Parts: sequence; structure tokens; C-alpha cells
Amino acid sequence: MDRREQKFSVTDRLKSFKYAFNGIKLFFLEGHNARIQLLAAILVVALSFYFKISTSEWIAVVFAIALVWASEMINTAIETLSDIVSPVHHPKIKLLKDVAAGAVLITAIVALIVALLIFVPKLFPGP
Repeated sequence: MDRREQKFSVTDRLKSFKYAFNGIKLFFLEGHNARIQLLAAILVVALSFYFKISTSEWIAVVFAIALVWASEMINTAIETLSDIVSPVHHPKIKLLKDVAAGAVLITAIVALIVALLIFVPKLFPGP
């Protein structure tokens, strides 16, 4: 039977969650950048509680953290697959990996800007 013709299965859906959670676990256990980003997220969340940020600020913080983690996970998947497909240097694979890394950098810069906009006024209140 073609995969597209399979009936909906609650068991299969639950297995997909299991695989997804395993992917998150592996991302943090094996990813050097993931651990750095996790420490940064813990710091930002701690500051958020300390300064009792508003609901809209919490939304910005949570989205910024999620965006960085999601882009890093996609980057990791692309790099891993690229290394398997082309273990020797290939200019197109390099381009692909550089663009994916650039996407992570953009999300990290945006997350930093969000953090600065929220926390600088709280750390250095005006007169």
C-alpha cells in the first residue's frame, strides 16, 4: 500500500512525537551551539522573571528563543545530511551549509536585539 493511502493512526502520530522529542534531546546533548544557546536562554528567562517583564515582552522572548533553536536544528540537520551526501568538499554543499549557518546568525542577531530592547531599559533606567 502506498504511504499516502494509509489510514490515520493514533499510534503512528504518538510515535512521531516520540521521534520529535528524541530529536530535541539529541540536539541539546550533541550540539555544541545548542548548549550555548540553552545557557543564553536560561539567562534570558531568569532575567525575565527577575524583572517581571510584561506579557508582550514574554511573547517576544519566547518567540526569539524558539526561532533561534528551530533555525539551529534545521541548520544541524542540513549540515549532517550534507556531510553524509558529500563527505568530500563540494562548492554547492559549502554554499548550502553557509546559507543555513547565515540563517541561524540572523535569528541570533534578532534575538539579541529583542533582548537589548527589553532589558537595557530595565538594567539602565533613565532619570
